[in-house]
Amino acid sequence: MSRLQTQPSSDLPDTAGWEPHLVAFVCKWCSSAGADMAGTTRRSYPANVRLVRFPCTGRMNPLFILKAFDQGADGVLVSGCHPGDCHYVQGNLVARRRFALFRSLVDFIGLDLNRLHFAWVSAAEGVKWTEVVKEVTASVRQVGPLPLWTAPADTPELPAVESGSTPSTSGLLPNNELQAVTGHLKNLFASLLRDNSITTAYGYSEGSLPGRMVPARFTTPDEVEALTWGTGCLTNLTAYLSREGDDDTTALIVKQCDAGAVTGLIREGQIDRDKLVLIGAPCDGGPSEKCRGCSGASSPICDWIVTADGAVQNTPAALEPHVNGCEELDAEIAAIEALSAEHRWQYWQDQFARCLRCYACRASCPMCYCETCIANKHQPQWIPTTINERGNAAWNIVRALHLIGRCTSCGECSRVCPANLRLDLLSRKLNQEVERLFGSELPLDAETPTVLNLFRMDDPDDYIR
Repeated sequence: MSRLQTQPSSDLPDTAGWEPHLVAFVCKWCSSAGADMAGTTRRSYPANVRLVRFPCTGRMNPLFILKAFDQGADGVLVSGCHPGDCHYVQGNLVARRRFALFRSLVDFIGLDLNRLHFAWVSAAEGVKWTEVVKEVTASVRQVGPLPLWTAPADTPELPAVESGSTPSTSGLLPNNELQAVTGHLKNLFASLLRDNSITTAYGYSEGSLPGRMVPARFTTPDEVEALTWGTGCLTNLTAYLSREGDDDTTALIVKQCDAGAVTGLIREGQIDRDKLVLIGAPCDGGPSEKCRGCSGASSPICDWIVTADGAVQNTPAALEPHVNGCEELDAEIAAIEALSAEHRWQYWQDQFARCLRCYACRASCPMCYCETCIANKHQPQWIPTTINERGNAAWNIVRALHLIGRCTSCGECSRVCPANLRLDLLSRKLNQEVERLFGSELPLDAETPTVLNLFRMDDPDDYIR
């Protein structure tokens, strides 16, 4: 039986002859030298660990840890210089945040934290290196072989979450108001295009199925006649902004749940606020989970506010950090956290196993704008292309990592998923952890680094030996 087919410890009647396979990602300036010091001073420690040297802990991407587990490691140790002693000044301080959030993610999906360890070991601490390896080996030996990356036969059901005061906005607006708003939107778009104030407009039109609204791109006043507005206009139109040319001025309808994505794209330098005309309209929502708890009101960042009474030019409020929230979503996350680590693992493996790898989540996400996605890179290949449990889990975990500190919880990923995966829970959980650990708000401009590129000297590190 290969390492990738190792059975979970609960399924093994006897693990007396089993020894854990450990991978240690170490800084070459300190921890690697500390390991050498342990060897030259003849100190003995378990031979279960295999060292992989890096120039700095700042180079140790969580992808490496995930790949180690994917390739069959039972435990991972990451070790580098003490804070203040980094050869590259602050590499370990930036890495500390990354490790803290990755640790929260793997705990949420049910990977026992006894498999993931961090330690500061200097070049002179051969004794500490010896003790750390002994402790890590004993910890991993206690939890047993790494579980299979496969869906269980019986998946635990989450406790029912009672519906609170977060109803859908669907059906809140009378038909006559929706028709009036639609007419005013048409007139405004046509006027902006006719005056050459904009070159492109994004809105919605009737789809091929009755009652289904789909994104539409308008470039002439005549095309705007196809525009519609009402229940079912759910797509986050900001996902199309980064595809426009640098010289284009674009207008689009911005719902309350879309405002955070606009802020995020401006922050990351993907769009120019001066080339945007943001139009707010009262949203009637739809039968979607993402509409729970939304008031349907227009965002104050809009340049125009359209109501049943007409279109009024607005003085846009300053951009502000915006992450959509929902009490029921938080309650579902709490229900998952209440499960045991084993049951959380089973729940998420069942979710990942249903993934079709259609990448609809990537296509709908405004913050997924990379020209070449990591899922399409083959040298090296971080994510297996095969549609199986391992490849699916790698894809969904890597995508969650990519959105740390960037996701605005618009809910599009889960809404468009044909397999009904709860991807929104992963991103929402990481948003909670960013706030809990660092109290960070989304920065508002391209010059301000995201949360993973910042650090404070007092960042939490109680998980590090």
